[in-house]
Amino acid sequence: MVEKNSEEDEGSARWVLACELRRLREASGKSLAQLAEETNYDRTYLHRLETGERLSKLPVMEALDRVYGTGGLLVRLWGLARLEAFKDKYREFMKLEAKATIMQKYAPVVPGLLQTEEFAREALALAPAPTGPDELEVNVAARLGRQELLHRSPPPDVRIILDESALRRTAKAPEVWHDQLTRIVGAAETPHMTIQVIPFSAGLHGLMGGSLSLLWMADGTSVAYVEGNNSGDLIEEAGEVARYRLTYDRLRDAALPPHDSAAFIRQLVEDSRP
Repeated sequence: MVEKNSEEDEGSARWVLACELRRLREASGKSLAQLAEETNYDRTYLHRLETGERLSKLPVMEALDRVYGTGGLLVRLWGLARLEAFKDKYREFMKLEAKATIMQKYAPVVPGLLQTEEFAREALALAPAPTGPDELEVNVAARLGRQELLHRSPPPDVRIILDESALRRTAKAPEVWHDQLTRIVGAAETPHMTIQVIPFSAGLHGLMGGSLSLLWMADGTSVAYVEGNNSGDLIEEAGEVARYRLTYDRLRDAALPPHDSAAFIRQLVEDSRP
């Protein structure tokens, strides 16, 4: 039997995934030790996936799909399960984000789509509500899993405006921060990603209260998601979305051009070498 923390857990995508992992292994006649040998993942780790204590990362599900010949079923269940790590409005936003063809974002901190694993782990560990190591790893896996949308075919067109504060508030470990800045530079060099920096010298602007995401779907509809410290609001009313778009356009005009932004971040990479 798969362990669960409450009756509400039963029927959740994460619980279904755990049950399916256990069922597939038992149907195959494999022990956890044999599965660990075939996948190169730790036996205890695989057991915790089967009990629902941990939510894996995408490569683990891909490896298990190959072992069981399940044709991507586990990857699809994992995609649903990681959505459950987020609250309702944000979960709905994530569903829309996964389908968006155009994304425009403003972030006062390094956004999840650009975070390295180590930086994400440090950032999530500082959340106001304390979490244990298992829950922290679930949250890290969920955040990194979002980045898969950048590798769709075709990928979405993404523009991210980073506040200079996002590039000045360093991680504790110099090597983690250096890797994070390097990751941002690499992202800026991809064909479907544009990154700009809004410098301190630009002064006050209309989005200083939090982050903003604007999403456009293939059918031309658009939504906005505004997020503060401990709250988020999904906006679908066309007039209000248009107002946020105008605010974003003004911010883009005040930001450094993409070429100058890239040079700015590359200099920070050089300055951050451990």
